[in-house]
Amino acid sequence: MSELMRWESDEGPVVVEVDSRDPGFRSVSRRSDGSEIHDVEGHFGAALSNVRGAAMSALRTFRDQALDPDGIELEFGVKLSAVAGAVIAKTAAEGHLTVKLTWSRRDEPGER
Repeated sequence: MSELMRWESDEGPVVVEVDSRDPGFRSVSRRSDGSEIHDVEGHFGAALSNVRGAAMSALRTFRDQALDPDGIELEFGVKLSAVAGAVIAKTAAEGHLTVKLTWSRRDEPGER
C-alpha cells in the first residue's frame, strides 16, 4: 500500500509517494478521502545529500585523466526513506548505477 510523505524544502513542502511499510514517519493529517500525509523529520535537501555525495564521488572517479571522457552521464534511481533519507534504489537484488562515458573523435591536425 502507498502512503504520502511530506518533507520541507526551501521552496515549500515536497510530497512523495512511498511504500507504506517504510518506518519512521508520523501522521499529521487525514484528508477527507481517508488517505494520510505523513511529515518526515528533516529537510528534503538534507535527505538528498547522501545521493549527491555518491554522484560527486562517481564523477571524480570517471573524470580521471587516464579516461579523459568528453562527457559523463550518471543514471540511478533514488528511493526516499523517512529513516535513511535518499538512497540509490535497487533493481532486482543489486544497487542500480549506470555510467555512460563518451568521447568525440578528435581529428589530428592535417587529417580529414
